[in-house]
Amino acid sequence: MLAFRLARGTHPLVLLRRLMVAAASAGVGFLLLCTLSYALAHPTDSGSGLRLLWCLIPLAATVHFAVAVARTDPSTRPRAGLSAVGLGPARLGVLAAVSTAVAGTLGSAVALLLFLHLRGDLTGLPFDGAGAEVLAAGQPLPLAAALTLLALVPLASTAAAAVALRPRRVKPGAEPEAPDAPAPAPTGLPWGVALIAAGLAVETYASRGTPRSPLPLPGQFDGSSSGVLVGWALTALGLALAGPGITRFCGRVLQSVRPGATRLLAGRVLMEESGRIGRPLGVVCAVASAAIAASTLQDTGPHPFGPLTGLGAVLVMTCTTATLITAALEAKQARADTTKSLRRLGTPTATLRNATAIRAATLLTVFAPLTWGVAALATLPFSA
Repeated sequence: MLAFRLARGTHPLVLLRRLMVAAASAGVGFLLLCTLSYALAHPTDSGSGLRLLWCLIPLAATVHFAVAVARTDPSTRPRAGLSAVGLGPARLGVLAAVSTAVAGTLGSAVALLLFLHLRGDLTGLPFDGAGAEVLAAGQPLPLAAALTLLALVPLASTAAAAVALRPRRVKPGAEPEAPDAPAPAPTGLPWGVALIAAGLAVETYASRGTPRSPLPLPGQFDGSSSGVLVGWALTALGLALAGPGITRFCGRVLQSVRPGATRLLAGRVLMEESGRIGRPLGVVCAVASAAIAASTLQDTGPHPFGPLTGLGAVLVMTCTTATLITAALEAKQARADTTKSLRRLGTPTATLRNATAIRAATLLTVFAPLTWGVAALATLPFSA
């Protein structure tokens, strides 16, 4: 009940982010149900179960976005007086997990209603039964299997949010970090580079296989192999691990060669925020490189993408971009006290805005060629 009361008093933008989580959950739930209907319509197809693996990509993107929204929820931020009534950091983390569960469950319910409506099981509304042939309306829908698939997004999002927002325990005898202590340097850059190289190598090796895919997409695209999917997953993980290190390197470059006040401020902020925005930035880089590679391969031959494949791609791109924007908002909230202190010291507003513009331009200058290079290397074996 407290979670609902907090939701009623939240800012409209916060409610919009929660509705976006519900919409993403609905999209993933609909994809899972469509995959289930394909398995019902093609019981002898051995690849029906493997199509569920493709749904893990939009599911992971949705869970990542749900965790980012839960981290930036202002209603679950520790405030003075809440601990006295039993609402400490642990309880507030539980409330954030409950809000995430509600949004995910709402989206899954909408997906089920839409699926039943398009199958023709629910009548009285426009377009009822419009997808009866595609969604295997002649086959009885196993309710237990459908509910199990629909529960994946709420359960995974709730568990991930609870883990991400759990209170950090200080080990006995360890000194607590000072509030103004600098952020530790990311250590995942070497591992990220190694995973990117391994992923590109796996994609190159897999491109020499047969053109028929043993792991078909949920739509109509049958030209990609499971090895290519594994290679892309390794590349995406490598970019996510390398993102914080690359972001911190950008901040260090900005502060080199006699920096002025604006460039020094931009570089310091990038170094402090590298762990917060570097990882979602690396994920966006991976998704963008995959989109560029897919569009390039689309022009080289007949690769008909189905509507469900397009829906999954839209979900992944939307969720990863929204996660990056949410992480940027979280970083802005984290440095709010620093910004207020700079303004009290007389720092012009134009200087702060110029520093923000320099940070954005630097990240774009570094990550755009990296994205294009990864996409070019990924498509090179297919065009050879």
